[in-house]
Amino acid sequence: MATPLSRVLRALERFHAARPWDHNAHYHPWILRRLPRRFGSALDVGAGSGDLARLLASRARAVQGIDVDPGIVDRARELTTPAAAVSFGVGDVLEGGPGGPCDVVTCVATVHHMPFGDALARLRECLVPGGTLVVVGLYRPRSWTDYLIDAAAIPANVAMAWIKNRGRKAERPVSMTAPTRPADMAFADIVREARRALPGARLRRRLFWRYTLVWHHP
Repeated sequence: MATPLSRVLRALERFHAARPWDHNAHYHPWILRRLPRRFGSALDVGAGSGDLARLLASRARAVQGIDVDPGIVDRARELTTPAAAVSFGVGDVLEGGPGGPCDVVTCVATVHHMPFGDALARLRECLVPGGTLVVVGLYRPRSWTDYLIDAAAIPANVAMAWIKNRGRKAERPVSMTAPTRPADMAFADIVREARRALPGARLRRRLFWRYTLVWHHP
């Protein structure tokens, strides 16, 4: 026999299935507000279908987006006009995929797929002195604070799904075809390792099961 809670959960699943929205893209405007109005070069690690890279190109002289998934890189190229100052390539940042250091490095919902300390060290190498790194990541809830923020995200998630899909046909975000894995690090562990690798980094839990990290290369 179904319990009231199980019925509510099934209703939420049906609601979100009919009204999908991109939790990562929700943070793209926030990322832009952390960056200079104009800068020379940018690297977007785990670029996916290229939405953020194309936004960065509105401010940068040149943007490179890389992803380990060839299928989604092809999709990013299809969605990008030839005149845009952005290119996409298949590559693994841990294997030295991108070229020289950049003024801006962004990484959204990607770091948890890699060894965390190694990933931060490599992202730091991708920045010029004075450059800015912005990460939007996922963490595994472990503390009461985590669970409270997750609970607050549930009604907010419903509201955002309603707002973003109002008056238009629902479009499911482009999915990766490469293997993925869930986040397994607690936020406290992320903070500790990040501040060891990137002294002065600013980290904060966010709604929709995300955290943010901002670091300025000295």
